[in-house]
Amino acid sequence: MTQERVTSADGTPIAVWRSGDGPPLVLVHGTVADHSRWDPVLPAFEQRHTVHAVDRRGRGASSDAEDYAIEREFEDLAAVVDALGEPVILVGHSYGALCGLEAALISGGFRALVLYEPSIEVAGAEVYSPEVIERLEALLRAGDRDGVVETVALRVAGARSEVVAALRSRPVWRARVAAAHTVPRELRASKAYRFDPERFRDLAVPTLLLTGSESAPGYRRAVEAVDAALPDSRIVEMPGQGHGAVDTGTDLFTTEVLRFTAGL
Repeated sequence: MTQERVTSADGTPIAVWRSGDGPPLVLVHGTVADHSRWDPVLPAFEQRHTVHAVDRRGRGASSDAEDYAIEREFEDLAAVVDALGEPVILVGHSYGALCGLEAALISGGFRALVLYEPSIEVAGAEVYSPEVIERLEALLRAGDRDGVVETVALRVAGARSEVVAALRSRPVWRARVAAAHTVPRELRASKAYRFDPERFRDLAVPTLLLTGSESAPGYRRAVEAVDAALPDSRIVEMPGQGHGAVDTGTDLFTTEVLRFTAGL
């Protein structure tokens, strides 16, 4: 795996990790993660694609800026896509899926999108409660970064306790603890974001929307809202899965993604 760097519009260096061979596939992780979040699916993706796994700003090998705004994340991904110089397929999870969707309005370099439960709150379907965000901020003030990661996994992503225990034994857990300070800002940015379907009516990029049959209603409503707005999209439900199918349904997740990319 080779590390490369792309400079975003505001001058922030964004790290991208390249591996595999084939048409470019850009992977964008969600909250409490870095590029290592994709380790379970890399072997399958690398056989078909040149994978470009992004460290979003503020974590991993990427830099950060003093003031945070979600719009800078959109620009980060647009810069990554433009730097590749050929049409790309972007796979985004949760907050990363939201950023990828918005980046497609900035850059014309998108061949297709795979969006796994973008963290968009639509009317009547809350994804993140204010109480959970306040709890996370309190844990950070107390220096309990591990508690932040655990709380997000259990109360935001809806992971089972045995899944969290398994994650603790992997290097990705350390990466998530290192990025714990970025979590409240992203959850607050997600709550403040307003999804306007009209802005996406002309985004004629083939889009696969993934959701889990066991996912929280807020995530499922978000997928339905994006599907209704886009002119060329379809929803695939992964049976028995929630918001963490990359870990709990790895083969199922990779099969759906690669079936979609092979059919483009």
